[in-house]
Amino acid sequence: MPAASTIVNVVVSGVLTGIVYGLMALGLSAIFGVVRLVNFAHGELMTLAMYGAVVAFQRLGLDPFLSMAGVAVVFGALGYALQRGFINRFVSRPEHAQMLLMLALAIIIGNVLLLAFGPDARNVQTSYQLDSFELGPLLVDKVRVYAAIAALVTTALLGAFFRLTLTGKAIRACADNPLGARVAGLPVAHLYAVTFGIGAATVAVAGCATVQLIDVTPGLGPAYTLLAFVIVIVGGLGSMVGALLGGLIIGLSEALAGLLVSPSAKSMVSFGLLAVILLVWPRGLLGGRR
Repeated sequence: MPAASTIVNVVVSGVLTGIVYGLMALGLSAIFGVVRLVNFAHGELMTLAMYGAVVAFQRLGLDPFLSMAGVAVVFGALGYALQRGFINRFVSRPEHAQMLLMLALAIIIGNVLLLAFGPDARNVQTSYQLDSFELGPLLVDKVRVYAAIAALVTTALLGAFFRLTLTGKAIRACADNPLGARVAGLPVAHLYAVTFGIGAATVAVAGCATVQLIDVTPGLGPAYTLLAFVIVIVGGLGSMVGALLGGLIIGLSEALAGLLVSPSAKSMVSFGLLAVILLVWPRGLLGGRR
């Protein structure tokens, strides 16, 4: 049995990672909750953002946490353009057509990254990457702390946007009653595009926060898409609070599984936990809540 201090360190690390996981899944949950579209290219967008952070670091010398805001703005505009100019035409089509569209987009992004950067892994090496905060017996990675802070700030801003701004309230109205929103004269297509842009910007922040924790390759996208699906299903598909809760649960369970079982058992534990939660709560922990 590992020492108590080791377990506490792993728990703290898992919670910090889970906060970033929750932010990553938040974009997927927001898009589904409003547009009713399952974004199968979510992981590829995150991978693209990680490459954006790598390029900004290598070419401009920008720390990923400094380039995060710029990358998020670019991805917000990209997401808006994708939804408004292309994906909106498929919103009213059957679900299998939407799925094939997003899978095609995922494949295109993955192959473009492969052509542009090759198959080799890329990473970012900052001066503080291996440093830790020492709090008594705790040794907490600085990168994980900074990533969690960035995720919390982004989540708070997103919550304030949806609760306090007129556009955010209009988006929530579209999510609750799309037909009523159209009857009331709300620009639903524009609001859908704004939501997709927000989802893309959110996952871009998560990608910039993660790029110092894991090397990025063009084939990384499907793993993150699958992880995001696990998180939002555990928390409740369409629930933003549920996405954050699911991220914490999966991050913590993966960390403990890596310590107590084996690092290779992380995915097994995550999917086992998913099965158990769905047996007890078929709609996820907070399914139906926003």
